[in-house]
Amino acid sequence: MSGSTHPRRVLLIGGTSEIGLAIVAELARKGPLEVALMGRDAEQLQRAADSLRSQGDVKCHVLAGLEAQQPAGHAEMVAEALARLGAAEIAILALGVLGERGGLPDSGRIGEALDVLDVNVRGAGSLLMHTAARMREQGGGTVMVLSSVAAQRPRRTNAVYGASKAALDALAQGLADDLRGDGVEVMVIRPGFVRTRMTAGLPVPPLACTPADVARAAVAGLERGAQTVWAPPAMRGVMLALRALPRSIFRRLSI
Repeated sequence: MSGSTHPRRVLLIGGTSEIGLAIVAELARKGPLEVALMGRDAEQLQRAADSLRSQGDVKCHVLAGLEAQQPAGHAEMVAEALARLGAAEIAILALGVLGERGGLPDSGRIGEALDVLDVNVRGAGSLLMHTAARMREQGGGTVMVLSSVAAQRPRRTNAVYGASKAALDALAQGLADDLRGDGVEVMVIRPGFVRTRMTAGLPVPPLACTPADVARAAVAGLERGAQTVWAPPAMRGVMLALRALPRSIFRRLSI
């Protein structure tokens, strides 16, 4: 981290995300921040801003009205957020929905599955590309993209969510390679099961972690210039093993 006394400027897309806010709080432990929280609900965003201010030297801007499923407004919102900050060294994309667990939904619920794809792929992908393009124009920065270990191999217990994260993960990796010569880094964060509001009520598997655990891993990865961060780190080995399993064996697993 820089030793400068000037605040680091951070854009959090998905400004009420528990993991995103934990990353911002972890960054605040390293020094002063100026943060733009971009999200949908003004009241929830304001509560998040108040909480961040109470934790350290953090100045917050709130930008409400973000609609993930309306990409036509994304360019303008990203531009406004960066204008308020006067550019940003770090952008955190922490936007997504879990949807119903399982494989093929009943015919009456396929529309809900399409909503998951619309938010996690089309919406998040649009915001990622607009943010990365703005950072390239400003001359550099880092985009931290919240993916998931579910992106690594499709599973019948979360087929739609896994597919949506696989698409976003792949887009982030491709953009990272394309932007290397432009001073823009794209870091993919792949948490396992995280105890959040989104996962409340679900069975808690081994290696489950908290938003603070993900935040510490993400900021440590940022400091060392990592391209990919796993949280907890042991998930990397687990997913490598699962990816290596023949499909005939993988299909027998109830995961």
